[in-house]
Amino acid sequence: MKTTDICDASDGEVQVAAPLLRDFGGVQAFAGPIATVRVFEDNVLVRGALSEPGDGRILVIDGGGSLRCALVGDMLAMLGQQNGWAGIIVNGCVRDTAELATIPIGIKALAPCPRRSAKRGTGSRDEPVHFAGILFVPGHRVYADADGIVVTKP
Repeated sequence: MKTTDICDASDGEVQVAAPLLRDFGGVQAFAGPIATVRVFEDNVLVRGALSEPGDGRILVIDGGGSLRCALVGDMLAMLGQQNGWAGIIVNGCVRDTAELATIPIGIKALAPCPRRSAKRGTGSRDEPVHFAGILFVPGHRVYADADGIVVTKP
């Protein structure tokens, strides 16, 4: 479904993200249940999540909005696509953007950054995260396309 149609049919029951995130993946429209990771300039937990079966879910990464390093690059995007993730939404940066555009997975992020992240393994998983004016709750559904991002309850 298009995000515009979801908004029109919802009578205000959906959350609509502030228009902060750009498309980077090879798929512009994607949807699925939410899984979350909260990290800061460290993508070990991101790799861990994308290494597991995605089952059509969307990995929502709250990177604290940091623009100093990338949390997802071509290798992690390919890993996620191969493991059945439908998309990745990053409150932070991505890298390898030319390659990301060729991988059949939806990816939205704040900006590109060539610097890789640290590898400390800090952060948390599967808890609500808040950015772009939306509370992303694991198990709720996210819909993303060229018009934006909306979140609905299951």
